[in-house]
Amino acid sequence: MTEYRELGEAAWGWVRARVGDDDGPWLREEGASAPPDDRDSLYAGVAGLAPLLAEIGLGRALTGDEQELAERVADRLATRARTRREPSLYDGLAGDATALRLLAPGREAVALRRIAELRTDRGWDTTLDGLGYEGAITDVILGTAGIVLTAVWAGDPETAERGGETLLLCAEETEGGLDWRMWPGYRSSNPNFSHGTAGVASALAVAGHALGRADFVAAAVRGAEHLFTVADQTGGGFVVPHTLPYSTRDVEPLTYTWCHGPAGTSQLFAALARAGVPAAGGQDVADLRLRCLRTVLAAGVPARLRPGFWDNDGRCCGTAGVGDVLLDAYQDTGEAWLLDAARLMGDALAERAVRDADGACWRFIEHRQDPPLLPPGASWMQGAAGIAAFLLRLDRVLEQGPEAPVPDRPDQWWCVPDRLRTTRAQA
Repeated sequence: MTEYRELGEAAWGWVRARVGDDDGPWLREEGASAPPDDRDSLYAGVAGLAPLLAEIGLGRALTGDEQELAERVADRLATRARTRREPSLYDGLAGDATALRLLAPGREAVALRRIAELRTDRGWDTTLDGLGYEGAITDVILGTAGIVLTAVWAGDPETAERGGETLLLCAEETEGGLDWRMWPGYRSSNPNFSHGTAGVASALAVAGHALGRADFVAAAVRGAEHLFTVADQTGGGFVVPHTLPYSTRDVEPLTYTWCHGPAGTSQLFAALARAGVPAAGGQDVADLRLRCLRTVLAAGVPARLRPGFWDNDGRCCGTAGVGDVLLDAYQDTGEAWLLDAARLMGDALAERAVRDADGACWRFIEHRQDPPLLPPGASWMQGAAGIAAFLLRLDRVLEQGPEAPVPDRPDQWWCVPDRLRTTRAQA
């Protein structure tokens, strides 16, 4: 057993110790005495156990306890999906569909039907509190782009097409192309993958290819062309600001993560390649994908060079997310430096792991608070579940090579060859 596998299993042990039971399973984060409102979500709840259990199952047989947990998660999500109103990928029904397809193929149909029922002429209205908005959101995390990606991945062409059409209506013309904000009129643009143009254009590219919609693909190209007008391409790199206009918050204007940096934005160029687009704005999309990833490494990731630069080791905003993107690119291209870079991420996670009686976890840093060290988390996007899945996958790729199977998900499936996708094998 390699260090990565041992650490991944230890992290899974730590997560498993935090699975409670209150009308079904839920993840007990530090200080919680009852299930939170997002207990079922892919981002922070039990749906996020599905991709981890899928990864565990590729490395070894699930134990009886793990199989029982998978069944309990699937039962909870399938039951709730019948009446759930939140449609999104990371906090709603598209996340339910993701988890169900990974845990119990075929049962995702209940969530997909509910998504179709909730569609309006403007897309899908959010039900999430705290946004100050009640209409349709465009992005991957909370909005239509994430639903479109899920629909294509799960084989629901009607939902994918209707969602793609609403995204076309939300596009904003810019000097260089098309931009998408979280919703029309939102105060700023977050142009990278999770909340803006890179993610929306990715959804349009893969949906356009799957559906034969040339207008979707053309809009995706114009989205990339807009990014060229705001990107720093110095020295052959590629990085787009976190927020435009520049944020007045105490955050770095350039970040390098899956959510708001070139790690995630590289997936747009993989999506354009998937859609048969060799170049956008005169630039080769395969080269742009690799330039994004070289930029991440050139910035110094995963070293904590200064407060606020690289304080997170999770999947959304930190080391594990970058590592997973690097593995996708390695398995797609076979370029050895990408695997070396993924190992660099794994080594950083090994160095920063916190061990206790339950296993291993990670504590991220918030440099703007005192003390800066945050409590450990268990979730897929901000905790040990997502980190464990990356470490276990890294171990398998090192053992099996670039042909190792991939437990693909809606937000990355086009980044790896179809022959490696485990959900494709289920279809």
